[in-house]
Amino acid sequence: MFDKLKKKFSDIFSGNPHDTTEESNIVKNKSVNEDVKPEKTIKRDELENTIEETLLEADVSFDATEKIIRELKLNLGKLKRKVDYTTVESELKNVIRGIINNNNAGVIDILSVENKPFVILFLGINGTGKTTTIGKLAYYLKNHGKSVVLSASDTFRAGAIDQLAILAGNVGVEIIKHDFRSDPASVAFDAIDHARARKMDYVLIDSAGRMQTNKNLLDEMKKIKRVAKPDLTLLVLDAMIGQDVIDQATTFSSEINYDGVIVTKLDTDAKGGSIISISAGIKKPILFIGIGQDMDDIMPFDVNWYLNKIFSS
Repeated sequence: MFDKLKKKFSDIFSGNPHDTTEESNIVKNKSVNEDVKPEKTIKRDELENTIEETLLEADVSFDATEKIIRELKLNLGKLKRKVDYTTVESELKNVIRGIINNNNAGVIDILSVENKPFVILFLGINGTGKTTTIGKLAYYLKNHGKSVVLSASDTFRAGAIDQLAILAGNVGVEIIKHDFRSDPASVAFDAIDHARARKMDYVLIDSAGRMQTNKNLLDEMKKIKRVAKPDLTLLVLDAMIGQDVIDQATTFSSEINYDGVIVTKLDTDAKGGSIISISAGIKKPILFIGIGQDMDDIMPFDVNWYLNKIFSS
C-alpha cells in the first residue's frame, strides 16, 4: 500500500536521490574505511522540483501539488540556501496534514449519532466498490452492536439487487428490495419505514451507479434524496482511477450535494496520492477507507495512519 510514494519520500529524506551531487561524489571517492557521511541537506532551488515530481508521479493532482509546494516554501521561510532533510520532511508532513484536516472539522462519529434510524445514502459510479462498501459498513456497524437494514435502491441493474442481497445474507443484516426497474425512492421509503417500525439504528441506501453524466439516473438519485431525507450522503470513490477522481466528485457535487467521501481499493494503490488529491480538490471529509477485500477491511480514516504509511519516519 502506497509503496511508491513511501519509497520516493524515503529516498528524498535519506539523501539518496541526489547521487550526482557534490556530496555524494565525495563519499564515493573516499575509502570505505573512512567515516564520511553525506551532508543531509538539500538546496532550496532543488526542493520544489524534487518534491513536485514525486507528488505528481504519485497521482497527486497538479492543483494539490502546487498548493503543497507553495505552503511548504512559506513554512520553511527565509532559511539558508540549503535546508536539512529533517526540517523539510517535518514541514511537508505538516502541510499534508493541514490540507487533510482542513476538511475534517466537525466530522460526525457515525457510531454516536442520535437520530434513529440514521439514514445514509451512498453515491458513486459502477466499479468504485460502492455496493461492497455498503456491505462492509453494515458489517462494521453490526460489529459495534448496531442494527442495520439495507435498501436495494439501485433497481436499474438486477445484478446490484442480487449483489446487495448476498452481502446482506453474508453480513447478517436485513434488506428491503423490490423488483427490477421498481421506483428506487419507494424502496428507500419502505426501508426507512421498516427500520422505524422496528426501532432499528441505521438504514444504508444503495443507488444507481451508471456514469455520472447520465441525467436520468442523476434525477433518480435526487428523487431518492428528496424522499429519504438522509442524515448523511456519502460519495464512494475508487483510489485507483487517479486524478479522474476529482472529475467524478465535482460532477456529483454539482448535481447532488454530499457530506463526505469513502475511498476504496487503497490496498491496491501503490502510488498513494489519491487521498491528498481528494482532500485538496473536493474539500469534503474522508470518513472511511477500504483497505482490502474482506468484509472487515474498512476503517475510519485517520490522517496519522495515512502519514505513517507514506513517510518512513
